[in-house]
Amino acid sequence: MKSNTTVSAPVIAHEQARLRTDCLTRSREAYANGDGAAAHELSEAGKRHGASMEKYNDQARDYIFRANNAHLPSDTINLHGLYVEEAEEILEKRIDAARGRGEGYLNVIVGKGNHSTGGVRKIGPAVMELCRKRGLKVEEEEGNWGKLIVTLGEGGAGHSGAGGQSYGRYGKQQQQQQQQEPPNELGGLAKKAAPKIIKKLQGCCIIC
Repeated sequence: MKSNTTVSAPVIAHEQARLRTDCLTRSREAYANGDGAAAHELSEAGKRHGASMEKYNDQARDYIFRANNAHLPSDTINLHGLYVEEAEEILEKRIDAARGRGEGYLNVIVGKGNHSTGGVRKIGPAVMELCRKRGLKVEEEEGNWGKLIVTLGEGGAGHSGAGGQSYGRYGKQQQQQQQQEPPNELGGLAKKAAPKIIKKLQGCCIIC
């Protein structure tokens, strides 16, 4: 069941961002007019609105992640609907946790870019690059370029849906883009990744 607080979080975050911008603009104007006291007061108000924006942005991001991952198996993570920075941070934590448990592979749902600006995929290429930097093999699931399969170490060769192109050497295959996501490590994993909901609402970032 969706709570009113969670559902309205993006709207509140957007409003807090608007108020922050307004306060900071007025603060600069007050400073330019020689009113240092008013400039300081408005600047502090802007900071408070910014902190509130962050809070509701985090709530909205966590809700998206939880909703997308609630019914997935433990070897799968869904990053669809997040921004690149959010997806990268969550995936890094998930990879570390999975390797710590001795898991051999991780299915990563990244989406096909249908909801991205211009339909350009973002999360898939970012996941491939992250895996390349970490020395991990990443493949596109055969027939599903919205899902990647990351081999976490020895013993990870056997996985569901093999047969895609290997991206262990990122670059040659960059034209083949992908996307998909994971399971239930909701709380902790989703916690710290948050390039702002306001960016989403203002169209500054691109989903998947």
